[in-house]
Amino acid sequence: MATTLETTAPPLTTAGGTPVSVVHVTAEFFPYARTGGLAEAVNGLVHHQRAAGLQVLAILPLYRTVRDVEPDLEPVGSPFLVPMGDRTEEARVFRAAGAGSRGPQVFFIEHLDYFNRPGIYGENAVDYPDNARRFAFFAAAALTALPRLVSGPVLLHAHDWHTALVPVYLRATPLGERLPASTTVLSVHNPGYQGHFPPETMPDTGLPWEIYNWRQLEWYGKMNFLKGGIVFTDFVTTVSPTQANELRTPGGGFGLHDNFLWLGDRLVGVLNGIDQREWDPATDTQITANYSSAHLEGKRRCKAALQRSFGLPQRRKTPVFGMTGRLVTQKGLDLILGAQDLLTSDAQFVFLGSGEQRYEQALVELATSAPNRIGVQLDFTDRLEHRLMAGADIFLMPSLYEPCGLTQMRSQRYAAPPIVRSVGGLRDTVDDGVTGFWFAPYTAAAFSEAAFRALDCYADPARWQAMMRRGMARDFSWERSVGEYLDVYRRALIHSGAR
Repeated sequence: MATTLETTAPPLTTAGGTPVSVVHVTAEFFPYARTGGLAEAVNGLVHHQRAAGLQVLAILPLYRTVRDVEPDLEPVGSPFLVPMGDRTEEARVFRAAGAGSRGPQVFFIEHLDYFNRPGIYGENAVDYPDNARRFAFFAAAALTALPRLVSGPVLLHAHDWHTALVPVYLRATPLGERLPASTTVLSVHNPGYQGHFPPETMPDTGLPWEIYNWRQLEWYGKMNFLKGGIVFTDFVTTVSPTQANELRTPGGGFGLHDNFLWLGDRLVGVLNGIDQREWDPATDTQITANYSSAHLEGKRRCKAALQRSFGLPQRRKTPVFGMTGRLVTQKGLDLILGAQDLLTSDAQFVFLGSGEQRYEQALVELATSAPNRIGVQLDFTDRLEHRLMAGADIFLMPSLYEPCGLTQMRSQRYAAPPIVRSVGGLRDTVDDGVTGFWFAPYTAAAFSEAAFRALDCYADPARWQAMMRRGMARDFSWERSVGEYLDVYRRALIHSGAR
């Protein structure tokens, strides 16, 4: 029996007025499974869509981490078989107990061999060798399970390469025959990861060989999950307007710019949001002292606490640069490490996060060589992230590329103007010289120049406080994004011919 989602006056309907359910198929969803911003972005969108009255649910794999967060899971029906070409595999569906009364319902696909592992995508920075098979199965299982989860017309919203095969299975295999009234939207959160696999992977996915061609799944002699999703879906979104434009260029499309160009107006950039109730220094319970744009005094106490926790001397007038996130090439660590004039200036630096060993080692060595100016914490926690945002004077986000980014939004809310490269969502959310600082060339010199502009502004308290207050006043709410996604959904329904 299908689980129905109760709401009144549904904001999304077919042309004939039938309510449409939105089903998010995702590899990550906070707090159950998270490696980066994808989990938070999908969680924020789903919860705010539910609050806006949409009939919405989410489906993700039943990883080991899910049971760590939600040990009390309820089975939904009996086990079922998932067709994967010439073979079938067994799956089960569970849901979080008690979910759905106010928030969205969240469902989990169980396959012990594929998902009951220590990692989500791999372990010790090495991908699982069967990731193609794991996530192909998940996409097919989500479609197979759908009739027992929801009834009536459905809009399937897939996220990144891990679920990009959802529209492919729907349009190119018999699975689609069971879901004739379905529309698909694919969100590209990080185009740098596309799901490239050797052609011999095709039989493992159960997809027909005839779609392994240069127009559909083949990409330079490999199978490309993301390309297949782009070709077969009704609409594609990415996570900022600037990123949508960059995807259409050879330099920003990561080898798929022709496919993004082919989409025309079916590629739309919708800026992610943040939960402004959770990220509010006036009410945040995880920081040392609360503060607001009208009363900034508490930020001084937060700064002193941050300096203490990172083992730095408490110097009220010394500017503190902060950075939190994955320590990977994308985040611009090479620029920071190359800006020796900045690193040796009369400033302090705190780094929070883990990632590639070479960056972890380089930062630890810096902290060892300058313990009074540089602090590093490799064990990331949500509490430490909140405290870093509250205590830092200036936030660093010099990304090589950044489809959207969330931390630069949070830093502005917490009165820590960010230094960003003018790409993707960073350009869309930071105003140069108004709420933060831009630089363009991906060079240490350009980054350093922007950082010293920030220091010049910091040295003028009146200018600096005005910048802090402008950033705190910015609206980065999900409510704005939900309305834009609703417009995309309506256009996708028209494109798919939903009646």
